[in-house]
Amino acid sequence: MLESTAIRQARPTPRRTSMARVAVASSMGSIIEFYDFLIYGTAAALVFPQVFFPELGTGAGTLASFGTFAVAFVSRPLGAILFGHFGDRLGRKKTLVSTLLIMGFATVTIGLLPSASVIGLAAPIILVLLRFLQGFAVGGEWPGAALLAAEYAPPKRRGLYAAFPQLGPSIGFALASMTFLIINLTLGDVSDAFLSYGWRIPFILSAVLVIIGLYIGLYIRLKIEETPVFKAATDARRAAPVARKLPVWEVVRKQPRQILLGGASTMMLFAFFYTGTAFLSSYGTNPEGLAHSRPTILTLGIIGALVFAVGTIASAILSDRVGRRAVIVASCIVAVPWSLVLFSILDIGTAWSFGLGLSGTLLIVAGIYGPVGAFLPELFATRYRYTGAGMAYNLGALVGGGITPLVAASIIATSGRYRRC
Repeated sequence: MLESTAIRQARPTPRRTSMARVAVASSMGSIIEFYDFLIYGTAAALVFPQVFFPELGTGAGTLASFGTFAVAFVSRPLGAILFGHFGDRLGRKKTLVSTLLIMGFATVTIGLLPSASVIGLAAPIILVLLRFLQGFAVGGEWPGAALLAAEYAPPKRRGLYAAFPQLGPSIGFALASMTFLIINLTLGDVSDAFLSYGWRIPFILSAVLVIIGLYIGLYIRLKIEETPVFKAATDARRAAPVARKLPVWEVVRKQPRQILLGGASTMMLFAFFYTGTAFLSSYGTNPEGLAHSRPTILTLGIIGALVFAVGTIASAILSDRVGRRAVIVASCIVAVPWSLVLFSILDIGTAWSFGLGLSGTLLIVAGIYGPVGAFLPELFATRYRYTGAGMAYNLGALVGGGITPLVAASIIATSGRYRRC
């Protein structure tokens, strides 16, 4: 397994209490940020076509909705570069509060945004700008959280400890689905109240989560020193000062192959993850598609998220035993035949077949995502690891996550598949 010298160097194993703090600190912000990021995907599938694109009809409205969803993936690499710069210069901990605040602001503002019927074209334009901010924030959060866990972890258990921030998407998706489910059951599946104001509640609730996250996260992060690897690199620079170049320039010039390798390793997982969490919700609830009820799809989403969480930890533990690349490659191989049979399973038309399709898709994602928390940091040298890991991760997200739901929605809208179901 390709691994940078600095992170491979032997060092004392952190105390159990220390690693417990690191686990909570690295996962807390990740869970909250991915909750914020993923409620957008749920809303884009369930309500945004009617709220922000009511004149376009079902197919075109869904396509436009996923177009705004994809905007965040353009800004994610930019967030990785900017926050990576400060993370590589100032430390892994210092950037994480900023990303949480930016994400919280964008998410709450989406919840307060008037619909297109009230302010017209301004509504989708503002929506796009706020989605851009969401992507910018999450692009900087993941590498900081992953490095905090990976650089503190004992070498033989790095896969496991680096998987704690990897629980952000699964727990965030479960929380997002659960929140929408409770609101949907309270207001009614076909109630105008859900389209009018019910969908806004999960976004506005983000303010509470951000306050809780800041309180707990700040307390824990103040109790944690910078990672031993980063401190050693900083001490070495002070002992032998040299002119420093921009981290983004250094990593692009010195490790371009690792950026491409890391991006390629995450492309498949993002394609499957956002197909499962965003596109399939739309396909499952659309009256011209599978026509399941919203509560059914949201309940199955919670089950799928739990499968995803368990699979993430299991694959991370396995990667400590057999290697990161072996687990990632095996999962990618399984993904190929699964993609060929997925829609045949879904088109059986039962809730159980949809649950099987969704859970199977997220289990494949987990097989890749579990080892990635350690795999990407291990590819890059310490002095630009935050930038390099963030660029690789978010370039994979741009290609795999941003484009796939949009392409899938476009194919469905133009092929007439909805009408055949």
